[in-house]
Amino acid sequence: MLISITSELKSETLELLREYYKHPSASLRNRLVQLNYGLVRKEAHHWVNQCTESYEDLLQVGSMGLIRAIERFDVSKGHAFSSFAIPYIRGEIQHYLRDKGSPVRIPRRWQALQHQAANITRELQVKLNRQPTDAEVAAVLQISFNEWQEIKLAYRNRAPLSLDAPIRDEDEGSTSLGDLVPDAQYHSFQLAQEDQIRLQQALVQLEKRTREVLEFVFLYDLTQKETAERLGISAVTVSRRVKRGLKLLKKMMVTAA
Repeated sequence: MLISITSELKSETLELLREYYKHPSASLRNRLVQLNYGLVRKEAHHWVNQCTESYEDLLQVGSMGLIRAIERFDVSKGHAFSSFAIPYIRGEIQHYLRDKGSPVRIPRRWQALQHQAANITRELQVKLNRQPTDAEVAAVLQISFNEWQEIKLAYRNRAPLSLDAPIRDEDEGSTSLGDLVPDAQYHSFQLAQEDQIRLQQALVQLEKRTREVLEFVFLYDLTQKETAERLGISAVTVSRRVKRGLKLLKKMMVTAA
């Protein structure tokens, strides 16, 4: 029974994809999303236990990858849509998690010690009837006081501080962190934003197949072999397009600077 349902789902998906390829519409795309939403749920289930993001957020992000796959699927290639869509869904989620992830990487040993410290702190609070000192926590963890201070500092600095964070000044009143950033650093920040805009503009100007190759390899983390299979071209062609695409991007970025 399950095999029959799966077969019917694939058949209906392929038929709708053919129709969407000829006459794209929001209604057809939404129907395709509904039919293949299980692919998104599967990827979201895989990642939800490996991050702090909610299942609902991962579903929304994965759905964007599914929509991207629907819009880029070529029915003439003969590929299975599910095999084509999963890298897009997975890539969208991974890209989202990278952007949301902490810029400070904490060593595994410190992560384990921090977890132990939470339990130790609760136990000491009950035993001492007060908040334990850092020295007492470090002693139970059997590490130096300085190392425990470094661990605490690393966890405090995990998340980047917003430039809009309010700073209280007795003379000037309330201001924001962004107002205190030196001009040189702010200028560097502006340049980084401008570079991203130039890169996006340059990417759009590339020939479609070359752009697709670069997106598969660098955005969705596929190997050149996997990219070749998805696009129905040889691995050698993928390698050449990667080199050519990067060279053209560099040239356009320099020209636009």
